[in-house]
Amino acid sequence: MPLKSRRFQKKWRDSIPTIVFSVICLALWQIIVSYFKLPLWLIPSPIAVLKAFWNTRELLWTHTLTTLFETTTGFVLSIALGLVAGVAMVLSPLIKRLFYPLLIVSQTVPLIAVAPLLILWLGYGLLPKIVTVVLVCFFPIAVSLIEGLEVSDDDLLNLLKSMGATRWQILYMIRWPNALPSFFAGLKIAATYSVMGAVIGEWLGASSGLGVYLTRSSHSFRTDQVFAAIVAITVLSLFYFVLIAVIRRLALPWLHTKED
Repeated sequence: MPLKSRRFQKKWRDSIPTIVFSVICLALWQIIVSYFKLPLWLIPSPIAVLKAFWNTRELLWTHTLTTLFETTTGFVLSIALGLVAGVAMVLSPLIKRLFYPLLIVSQTVPLIAVAPLLILWLGYGLLPKIVTVVLVCFFPIAVSLIEGLEVSDDDLLNLLKSMGATRWQILYMIRWPNALPSFFAGLKIAATYSVMGAVIGEWLGASSGLGVYLTRSSHSFRTDQVFAAIVAITVLSLFYFVLIAVIRRLALPWLHTKED
């Protein structure tokens, strides 16, 4: 049997327990709601959620496109800023001493407290939502990159230094390849947070987006639509996570060969 077929079968077998457990949970959810005749506004059944998802699919898709644009733009910007900040802090100890503590302190400020200020300063358009996504994603990307760039083989670093290599040559030949696994780990974390950042920004003020759909559905006591929006947010977050995982596999094939 080809190696790829064996890997696919192994991954499929590994995912069976998760699939079975998820199906059992959904079945129990449906049975409990139907047996106790729980009202729709309190907790809908999985079938009711699917119906709401289908009945509002066009409206939900419109809101999803807005969140998708905000998330993608903010995520790409956070990657660019994370790369610049990470490389700058590794190459310059002074820059790291100045900005790294501020980077840590910035994570102690609740996002829900910063988002209203962004709307106040930047208005109700797409920009404050994009900035919110950047604030959410920048920290894990930058920190993971810094940690990966700094954890390199000292013998290799000393060897290149003794051969007269510049800091940029050392970065390109030693630090950067060594930092890639850590960097992609940070990207995966940021990917799962990115949609949440956009939705939080939409909650506080927007005319379109999954956060707006959630708010309107909640105010209308359409709990089934709230769950449908949660499903859309979850799928969107998984999309970004899987996308990063695929890019990681293409960029670091030797790591996946060892894992398989």
